[in-house]
Amino acid sequence: MESGTAACNFDEIRPLNDNEVKEAIEELIANEDFARALRYIKPDLCWDQFIKQMRTCQTKKEFKSTFGYDAVMTVAKKTTFSLTVSGKSRLPKDKAPCTFISNHRDIVLDASFLNLILFDIGYGLAQIAIGDNLLIHPWIKTLVRLNNSFIVKRSVSIRQMLEVSRTLSTYIHHAIEDLKEAIWIAQREGRAKDSDDRTQISILKMFNMGGRHESLLQNLMDLNIVPIAISYEYDPCDFLKAKEFQQKRDDPNFVKSQRDDLLSMETGILNNKGRVHFTIASPINEQLAQLNPHADKNELLTRVAAIIDREIYLSYRFYPGNYIAYDLRMGTDRFRSHYSDKERHAFEAYVERQVARVDLPNKDEAFLRQKILEMYSNPLKNFLSVR
Repeated sequence: MESGTAACNFDEIRPLNDNEVKEAIEELIANEDFARALRYIKPDLCWDQFIKQMRTCQTKKEFKSTFGYDAVMTVAKKTTFSLTVSGKSRLPKDKAPCTFISNHRDIVLDASFLNLILFDIGYGLAQIAIGDNLLIHPWIKTLVRLNNSFIVKRSVSIRQMLEVSRTLSTYIHHAIEDLKEAIWIAQREGRAKDSDDRTQISILKMFNMGGRHESLLQNLMDLNIVPIAISYEYDPCDFLKAKEFQQKRDDPNFVKSQRDDLLSMETGILNNKGRVHFTIASPINEQLAQLNPHADKNELLTRVAAIIDREIYLSYRFYPGNYIAYDLRMGTDRFRSHYSDKERHAFEAYVERQVARVDLPNKDEAFLRQKILEMYSNPLKNFLSVR
């Protein structure tokens, strides 16, 4: 979508076009906040040399495959023990574009790590859906659009939501069917703070709205949906998520601030994640083709969500902490053979350290501890529910 009347419909949400790259780069270079953030990640950066290299980029692809790739690789090397993938053979052999839909752990890195992996295995980079609530500063919006992200508008009135969803859906179909570019979107709005991953029906309804057929199933099949399971050994934001659970428990009207979102983004990017694994599950079109297209629409949507969830649940990678958290939470020794005494003591000590990091005046340590155990045990619990 470099030009043409169709592009006008998507100007507010689409990634930048190549003819806008030069101006965007100059905008970033001139922004002190951008420079500060970059130096935070790469303290040894030579700024003058970096500017010179930035200005050589003429297209989004050049920018993403050099600066975007390098920044994410730097984070992966500094904050993960390993970043691995399985299920590569399930990707289309002809590199046909897919709609990757996954569980959601980290605000920034889920999609960034996926694109790193897709680039390395030669599939190509996906367009990334990002909520406008995270575009806290103008330079962040410029950067993500330069990195080929499209915007999901969340801060709109209920009256506007229908039209906003239709435009988003039409753009997603346009990206897959016309631009022949893959996209990534989370299975729900926001992260599942307790790691109880479930596909929101509203996401599937949105997918259908911009389709080109009367048939719900055909519109979904046009998107070539491929579920992905993301597994982090450690979630750097687990203590922040636990804190938010208590804040919402104590005050049902509690709403996170932009400062909270920035802290979550920074904590997730900069801190240890241990082993990180992506499993590319099977495309679901064959399963969709077996459903009754004349069934009740809500029943169909529920069935499709269950298909996606099952593919994700069966594709998790489990670490000792998942098994230990399950046994501690359930009061059993069911998975005792999956971890050593040393690993159990280390995980329990880790949980205590994370609980200690929560800063609340009325801190409920037992509640916080329980929430962190839920985060690490729910993927295993869901796996067992469908196995």
